[in-house]
Amino acid sequence: MSTVTKKPVSMPDAFVILFFVMMLAAIASHLVPAGSFTLTEPAPVAEGAAKLKGKIDPNSFTFATETQQGVPLFAEGGGIGFFNYAFEGLVSGNKWGSAIGVVAFILLTGGAFGIIMKTGAIHNGILALIAKTQSMQFLFIPLMFGLFSLGGAVFGMGEEAIAFCIVLLPLMLALGYDAITTVLVTYVATQIGFATSWMNPFNVAIAQGIAEIPLLSGSDLRIVMWAVFTLFGVIFTMRYAAKVKANPELSLSFSTDQKLRAQQSADAKNSYSPLDSIILLAFFAGLLWIIWGVTTRQYYIPEIASQFFTIGIVIAVIAVLGKRLSMNEAADGFKHGAAELLPAALIVGMAKGIVLLLGGDNPESPSVLNTLLYYSGQALGDLPAFLSAWLMLIIQSVINFFVASGSGQAALTMPLIAPLADLVGLSRQIAVLAFQLGDGLTNCIIPTSAALIGCLGVVRLDWTVWFRFVWKLQLWLFALASAFMLLAVAIGYQ
Repeated sequence: MSTVTKKPVSMPDAFVILFFVMMLAAIASHLVPAGSFTLTEPAPVAEGAAKLKGKIDPNSFTFATETQQGVPLFAEGGGIGFFNYAFEGLVSGNKWGSAIGVVAFILLTGGAFGIIMKTGAIHNGILALIAKTQSMQFLFIPLMFGLFSLGGAVFGMGEEAIAFCIVLLPLMLALGYDAITTVLVTYVATQIGFATSWMNPFNVAIAQGIAEIPLLSGSDLRIVMWAVFTLFGVIFTMRYAAKVKANPELSLSFSTDQKLRAQQSADAKNSYSPLDSIILLAFFAGLLWIIWGVTTRQYYIPEIASQFFTIGIVIAVIAVLGKRLSMNEAADGFKHGAAELLPAALIVGMAKGIVLLLGGDNPESPSVLNTLLYYSGQALGDLPAFLSAWLMLIIQSVINFFVASGSGQAALTMPLIAPLADLVGLSRQIAVLAFQLGDGLTNCIIPTSAALIGCLGVVRLDWTVWFRFVWKLQLWLFALASAFMLLAVAIGYQ
């Protein structure tokens, strides 16, 4: 009698999940009427804050006068249809952000690091570093987590974490940790800082300007909140890292980590040599150039991607002159590095298609997203203060799935949420707090975040695997956020 072997149940691939989300968005475009707002005068902004075109008038919402068609199955002439979402999502936006700018950033940066890893210099350098710093390793995770969290709090670090994931992954693997720990220490840390910041120009300053409250006010509670969230993140990460180091097979990324470890060993050409020192000096000089550009010249995606490409070319020249690589091997390294990040780049573009199917995130253009936002805000009108504050947090968390941009979400939601806070007896400072927590913390889990998908891509971690790990952390972060929202109501936070 033959027995049938059942295949183990596995999570659907991220592309499969995105496809079904696209179906829901397309159906919603036929069922939910589109609406739009009008913009009033530009909102005041703090020095260094991102500038907005204008402020939404919360009383200006109107439904589209034209008969709503909903998105077709296929659109001609460059229109938005269901089966157009992949292409239109990939080419949407501009070089400064999602999707096309982030897609190009991921591919170019991945290619550059493919060359760098091909030289074997990073692997050789890490082994030499570990041998000399055995007694200091316990400080590595809390120090890195704290620095990245501070970067998120001070200047809105997010997409920059993609590059640091590439840099730190080999070190993390060599120390006995895994890809998940790498993302926790870099990207998750930046988003905890981003969500709890007291001075971030890309969310707090903009939201306070739109809400018409003093810019960068209420910093006392936010600094305490940042310290509490960062401490929690450090403890959570250190406990997880210790568990994985003691038993690597417990890691959900164990199989891919093992492949990367084997690849690093294969790429290591020799024991540490003077050529490795030259390559690493060029690499770290390039990183200092990037840091200088970001902090003093306000470099962003176009410049940073080009800087990494330049670093890759310089290191390729050094490796070829030093007879570590041939020119063809350097080219192969670039192609291999870019190819490994291609799935992440595709997901970034396709995820943007969700917003396009809902009509886009422009408040002045009729869209289903504007309608959903308007009615979500109206639902808060008659609820108790504590419940209204908590629901503000939930609404902002949900909206961030569709508008994964701090400044964009502030422009879209704060003109509606701030007046509603007045109606239910809450301060507008509390409305801003709900925005920044809902906007920042959900960036750790939503597949529409280009920065998250980019970080997962460079450490070879599928979003579905990440979701299986991070959902518990997300619940803890949401619980902490809820506690601070209730505390803010209780103390009359201003």
